[in-house]
Amino acid sequence: MGSAEIATAGVDTADREIVITRAISAPRHLVFEAFTEVRHLSQWWGPNGFTTTTRAFEFRVGGAWDFVMHGPDGTDYQEWISWTEITPPERIALRHGEFRADPNAFESVLTFATDGAGTRIEMRTLFPTKELRDEAAEKYHAIEGGEQTLNNLAAYVTEIIQKGVEC
Repeated sequence: MGSAEIATAGVDTADREIVITRAISAPRHLVFEAFTEVRHLSQWWGPNGFTTTTRAFEFRVGGAWDFVMHGPDGTDYQEWISWTEITPPERIALRHGEFRADPNAFESVLTFATDGAGTRIEMRTLFPTKELRDEAAEKYHAIEGGEQTLNNLAAYVTEIIQKGVEC
């Protein structure tokens, strides 16, 4: 059981969650790999029009990704992710906030399931409160942004396959 599941076992969390799924026409190991190295993440991470500058990256349980997302309007968003569980090539759990001790940080669990020759990825995000979930959805367009992010991932790994490049 991951940290998000332990904290919410037996508790209805639907009003604090955002769940996004996407079928990707790429093998699971490749889709998972796109999350494990900054050289990949920097190519697709974020909603449409955003770019990412990494300050530090260490993909391991307890490691962190410290980065800035640059919005299309020029706004910079300080971001920080700590990896809480990594089970290749099936699952990644993380804590995501603006900084290490952010009291409003949320937890996400990404699962990667084989779906025929492709992969079905599910991104389940749990916010500390319903209000923070609603703010993320309404003010920051988290649902649309999450869908765009997974679409960008799908386009990125499809391009890798088409070019025949090893991950």
